[in-house]
Amino acid sequence: MVRRNFISASLKTAGATALLSAPFIANASGFFNAAKEYTVQDVIDIILREIPGAPFKQTVDTIKSGSGSQKVTGIVTTMFATVDLIEKAAKLGANFIIAHEPTFYNHTDDPNWIPGNQVVKQKQALLDKHGIAVWRFHDYWHTYRPDGISHGVMKKAGWLGFYKDGNPILELPPTPLKNLVEHLKQSLGISHLRVIGDLSQTCSRIVMLPGASGGQRQMGAVEKQHPDVLIVGELSEWETAEYIRDGRLLGAKTALIVLGHSVSEEPGMEWLVDWLQPKTPELTITHIPSQDPFTWL
Repeated sequence: MVRRNFISASLKTAGATALLSAPFIANASGFFNAAKEYTVQDVIDIILREIPGAPFKQTVDTIKSGSGSQKVTGIVTTMFATVDLIEKAAKLGANFIIAHEPTFYNHTDDPNWIPGNQVVKQKQALLDKHGIAVWRFHDYWHTYRPDGISHGVMKKAGWLGFYKDGNPILELPPTPLKNLVEHLKQSLGISHLRVIGDLSQTCSRIVMLPGASGGQRQMGAVEKQHPDVLIVGELSEWETAEYIRDGRLLGAKTALIVLGHSVSEEPGMEWLVDWLQPKTPELTITHIPSQDPFTWL
């Protein structure tokens, strides 16, 4: 019995020695180490190293939920950290959401903007329940070069060859407005668009302003650039829409396409996955679109 135990121990020792002396194992320093871990702040710092002038003294890009010290189990990028998206992130085992737009329904994410807001309180409780951190990535992503949102939108629309960073003016091959609308619907995955203009008119000179750039910038671009069509994310209907309508009645030719805010910028947050993944290879990063909030009847 003693001899059998000795032989068994000797074989185990010899086997371990042979394994450790194998060229691959001996030279694979850290082969058995656990994957590198990141905190929320680690990921934020990695991103900010790429942003000109970061960190900013004043920005809305702050942590809205959770803590910078918590370890990241996975990242989800999106436009809005909706209740549905929070649940989806939790099911994936991801505890860090990077959102482009506000989580609590106002620009600074002030939870007391409407005192006693029950929807805010319930959403905070849901985030706490799943231990999810939310960081807004708006000012910094627009400051990056190329602008992260615009680049993502142009890439998905297949227009990068016509786009120069920081310039919203595109010179496309002449296309009927109807065909342009269909291209945007298909390439950006938008089911319905709002349009002002003659669907048969030819469009070549485009001004593309995704998101909510505001009536002053939208109308100013038309006055200065005289495009065939202005494409926007969202607008105040009593501003830009009425300006375009009256302009056309007075002889102007500029048409208008309204994409919708969320869907117009979502491709930029989708591109963030490709941009960030090589910088944090140990993490799983997933894009989940927050989708158009409206049902079209």
